[in-house]
Amino acid sequence: MELAKTYNPEEVEGKWYQYWTDNHLFSSKPDGRKPYTVVIPPPNVTGVLHMGHMLNETIQDILVRHARMEGKNACWVPGTDHASIATEAKVVNRLAEQGIKKTDLTREEFLKHAWDWTEEHGGIILKQLRRVGASCDWDRTAFTMDEERSKSVIHVFVDLYRKGLIYRGVRMVNWDPKAKTALSDEEVVYKEEHTKLYYMKYYVSEDDGTGATGEEGEIIHQDAKGRYAVVATTRPETIMGDVAMCINPNDPKNHWLRGKKVIVPLVGRVIPVIEDEYVDIEFGTGCLKVTPAHDVNDYMLGEKYNLQAIDIFNDDATISEAAGMYVGQERFAVRKQIAIDLQEAGLMEKIEDYDNKIGCSERTGVPIEPKLSMQWFLKMQHFADLALPPVMNDEIKFYPTKYKNTYRHWLENIKDWCISRQLWWGHRIPAYYLPEGGYVVAETIDEAVKLAQEKSGNANLTAADLRQDEDALDTWFSSWLWPISLFDGIMNPDNEEFNYYYPTSDLVTGPDIIFFWVARMIMAGYEFTGKMPFKNVYFTGIVRDKLGRKMSKSLGNSPDPLDLIDRFGADGVRMGMMLAAPAGNDILFDEALCEQGRNFCNKIWNAFRLVQGWQVDDNAAQPETARLAVEWFDAKLRQSAAEIADLYSKYRLSEALMEVYHLFWDEFSSWFLEMVKPAYGSPIDKATYQSVLGAFDHLLHLLHPFMPFITEELWQHLTERKAGESIMVSPQTIAAPAEGDNAILANVEIVKNVVAGVRAIRNTKNISPRETLDLQVIGTDPVPAYDCIIVKMANVGSVTATENKGEGVSSFMVGTTEYAVPLGGLIDVEAELAKAEAELKHLEGFLNGVKKKLQNERFVNNAPAAVVELERKKQSDAESKIATLKETIASLKK
Repeated sequence: MELAKTYNPEEVEGKWYQYWTDNHLFSSKPDGRKPYTVVIPPPNVTGVLHMGHMLNETIQDILVRHARMEGKNACWVPGTDHASIATEAKVVNRLAEQGIKKTDLTREEFLKHAWDWTEEHGGIILKQLRRVGASCDWDRTAFTMDEERSKSVIHVFVDLYRKGLIYRGVRMVNWDPKAKTALSDEEVVYKEEHTKLYYMKYYVSEDDGTGATGEEGEIIHQDAKGRYAVVATTRPETIMGDVAMCINPNDPKNHWLRGKKVIVPLVGRVIPVIEDEYVDIEFGTGCLKVTPAHDVNDYMLGEKYNLQAIDIFNDDATISEAAGMYVGQERFAVRKQIAIDLQEAGLMEKIEDYDNKIGCSERTGVPIEPKLSMQWFLKMQHFADLALPPVMNDEIKFYPTKYKNTYRHWLENIKDWCISRQLWWGHRIPAYYLPEGGYVVAETIDEAVKLAQEKSGNANLTAADLRQDEDALDTWFSSWLWPISLFDGIMNPDNEEFNYYYPTSDLVTGPDIIFFWVARMIMAGYEFTGKMPFKNVYFTGIVRDKLGRKMSKSLGNSPDPLDLIDRFGADGVRMGMMLAAPAGNDILFDEALCEQGRNFCNKIWNAFRLVQGWQVDDNAAQPETARLAVEWFDAKLRQSAAEIADLYSKYRLSEALMEVYHLFWDEFSSWFLEMVKPAYGSPIDKATYQSVLGAFDHLLHLLHPFMPFITEELWQHLTERKAGESIMVSPQTIAAPAEGDNAILANVEIVKNVVAGVRAIRNTKNISPRETLDLQVIGTDPVPAYDCIIVKMANVGSVTATENKGEGVSSFMVGTTEYAVPLGGLIDVEAELAKAEAELKHLEGFLNGVKKKLQNERFVNNAPAAVVELERKKQSDAESKIATLKETIASLKK
C-alpha cells in the first residue's frame, strides 16, 4: 500500500496505540526470558501531564521499548499516588464552593467526597500518558490507596512499631498552617526572601546600675528608662513566646548581662539571661531571644535548660489565647502591627533590610511554622545504615554519579521521619486508644480488641470502646514500598511474580525526590526483602525554558505537552525533549527542538516514499557503485549499532538518539540513497533494492524506542505483516562490527571528502551540477576501487591519476592527496583572476597588521601568552592562504 504524500501524526498515532493495546503487546507475564522491570514514579492522582512528566515518561518508554527489542520480558507498571495534602486541599476547596466546611462533615462523609474526586480525576494523567506513547502494562495499574497497597502499608507500620522503630511523642515539627498538618524535613523548601531585621530593646529588670560604665569590650545600651540589651530578629511576632535570652559566654560585649533578667518588650514578661556557646556572636548583637515552641534550635535550648514552651500559634498560624495579645490575628499582619507598636512604645532600636531563607511547605507554598506537636516518628539511623553502602559501593548505580554525594550527605545527617499527618485522606494510622489510657497497634480492629483486652486485663472490652488515631500516614510512607507492593511482595513475599520481577531493573526519576522517594525505597527494599529495589537509577534534569527559568504555571512559560503533541506529533515532541536531555543536567527546552523532531519525521517519511517509488528490475545486474555502497552502509550500520548499544549501557540516551539521527539523515539519506539511486526513469536492480529495504528495517529498529509511531507505520509498510505483528516485539538483528569494517569506512570517508571537494569547486566557481567535470589525482589514487562512486556522486567523467596537474585547474587536499579539476572553458578567467587578486590584496594587508603587532615588543612581552599565540596562528594561516592564492593566480595567468 502506497504511503500518503505527507506524514500526518494524527492519523498514525491513535491507530497504532490502539493496535498495540488490542494485541496486548504491552502485557507481561512471567516466562523463561530475562525480565526487565520498570515501575512508574506514581504521579499525583489528581494531576495532569506537565513537561516534567513528558520527559520522565519518554525516557522510561525508550528504555522499555529498547529492552523489548532485545528480547527481554519488559514489564512497565503504571499507577498513581493518593497525594494526601494535595488531594485533600482540592476536595476541601470544592466543598467550600458548595458552602460546605470540612469540619461540618464526619470523617466517613469527607472520605466519600475524596473518593468521588479521585474516581472523577484519577485516570486523567494515565490516559494522557497514552498520547505520549507510553507502553505501560495497563492491566497492572495500581493506586497507593487500593486494597492491596493499603494492606501492605498497614502491615509495614505494625511491623516497624513492633520492632521498636516507630514511636510517638511530642517533638518540634514543621507545621503547614494552610494544610494544617505536620511535614517531614524533606517537604520543606527554602526560598530566598527580602525581609527585615528588627532590633528590639529588652530592658534589664530591677536594674541596679552595676557595671554601668562597662568593662573592656562590653557594649552597654542605655537611655532614660535604663539599660537594655538589643535583640535582632526576623520574627518580632514571636516575642509573646519568649522565655529566655541567651548570650555566648565567650562574647565580651555581652558579659554585663550575665546573671541578669530582662523584660520582653510590649509583653512585660521577665525572663532570665542564659549562656550557651550555640549563640552566634557575629549575628545581630549576639543576644538571642529564646522561643522554644517556635524554633527548632530554641527548642533544643529549652530542653537543655528546662525552659517553659509557650505556643502562641493556632493550627492556622493565627495568634492563640496563650499569647495574651493580638489573639486571632494572622501572623504576618501581626508582624507589621507589632513593629509599629514597638516603635511607638520606644522599644525598637532600628529596622534593617535583610535577605533571608524562608522554609516553605513543598505542597502548599506557605511559610512553615516550627511547632511542638504530638506525632508519630520512624527512627531513621537503622535505615540509613542499610541504604548507604549499596549506593556507595555501586551495587545500585546512579546516573549521573554526582548524585551519590548528595545521597551520602543526607544519609550521614539523617533525622527521624515524622510520618503522621493531620489529614483524613490517606492511610489511617492503625493505633487504637484504650478508654483508661494507652494504646495498641494492630492491623485490624479485631486484633486491636484482642490486644487491648490483654493490655487492660478487661476481657469485656469491645471495638466500640476503642478510638482509632485520627491521623493519616505521610504519603511517602506508602510510595516507599512501591516496587515491592506492586508485586504483592509485602503480604505475599513468596509469590511467583514478586520472585520474577523483583528487584526491578531501572528507576527513572527527578533528583528533587532523591530523599523523599529514592533513598526510602532503597531502605524499604533491604528492610523488607533483603534485596535492592532496583539496579540503576537514572536522574533526569529539571525542564527549563530557553532562558534557563524553571517551567511553572505562574511564569506562564510551561507549554501544555498535549498541545505540543497536537502541533508536532508525539514522535516530534519526544525527539525534541531527548535532544536536550542529557542525564542529570537541566533541559533548556525550546519548541524549535520539537519542530526539528517533526522535520525529522518528515525526512524519514519522504526517504521511505522515495524508495517505495523506485521500479525494480528482477533481472538487472547490480552495479559496482551499488555493491560498494551496500558494503559500506552495512559496515556503517554495524559500527553505529555497537556505539548506540554502548551509549544505552551508559544511559547516555540523548547521545544515542543523536547517533541514530546522524546515521539516518547524513549517512543513509544524504549518501547511501544517493549512491544507489537509479538514473531518472531507470529501474533499480533487485539485489540493491532488497539491501535498501533491509537497511531501512534496521534503521527503523534503531529509531523505534525514540519514535515509536512513525517507525511502526513504516515497518508495517516494508512488507506484508501478519495480524498482531509489531516492530516493538521484533528483534533487532544488526550484526557486531566485522573485521575489515574500519578499512571500508575509512575508504568511503575519503570518497565523501573528494565528492565534497568537487562540489565546493562547483559552488565557488558557479559551475552547474549538470556540467560533467574531469578529476585528477596528483600522484597515487588512494581509493581506486571506489572511483566509480566519485564519478557518480560528483558527476565527473573520469578520475585520472597524474604526476603533474595542468594549467587552469582548481585543486583541494584530502588528507595528503591533492585533487585537481581542470577548468578550461568552464569559468570566466578574467573574473576569477580579479577575485583572487582582490582577496590576495586583502590578506596581505591583514598580514602586515598582524606582523606589526608581533614586532611590537611591548605587546609580545605584556600580552597574555594565549593572545600572543593567537596572533602567531593568524600570521601562519594568512601566509598559507596567500601562498595558495599566488599559486592560483599564477595558474590563471598561464
